[in-house]
Amino acid sequence: MPLYSTIFSCQWLPKNSMASSSLNYSLLAVHLVLFSTLIKHSFGTFYEEMAEGIALKSMDSTIHLHFYFHDIVSGKHPTAVKIAQPQDTPPSGFGTAFMMDDPLTEGPEPTSKLVGKAQGIYAIASQSLVELLMVVNYEFVEGKYNGSSISILGRNPVFDDTREMPIVGGSGLFRLARGYALAHTVWFDPNTGDATVEYNVYVMLSS
Repeated sequence: MPLYSTIFSCQWLPKNSMASSSLNYSLLAVHLVLFSTLIKHSFGTFYEEMAEGIALKSMDSTIHLHFYFHDIVSGKHPTAVKIAQPQDTPPSGFGTAFMMDDPLTEGPEPTSKLVGKAQGIYAIASQSLVELLMVVNYEFVEGKYNGSSISILGRNPVFDDTREMPIVGGSGLFRLARGYALAHTVWFDPNTGDATVEYNVYVMLSS
């Protein structure tokens, strides 16, 4: 029977029995001492578990990834295709959405070594400016991170020099990842919409 049940199941004896009353108070005192001891023990265990969690958190490691993102919307083999566009599109392109399977490379040249793919959707989410909503997985295909991915969900004001987007998760070696990605456009063709973007990504992992 749980301790709190034992305490509250005590039978009070008649008031005219001094001996019984004294015994009753003694029993209650014993139960209260035992109860307080268990409470202290539980709180002590909780504190130890919490302290261990804080220690583990302080051991988090940060990984820096550097690569280039190539978004090609022109030509016979685009890596990003338009999948939605409003009938009356404002100058910003608000409501226009693209599906992408963009290569990620080691260097800024499209012919540089392939290290991954950016697969997901980006859409123009502002009525007045070219600001994208990015919903994308960066899947890596090279080195120790082959088969692992990070997921980004955030705002990308493409004409800002540097944009910051949050990492909301990952898979493989990046499971439960968090962090941020810094994007900087190194090349853009206004006639075609093609672009090359440099990424510096900081991924935090629990040890």
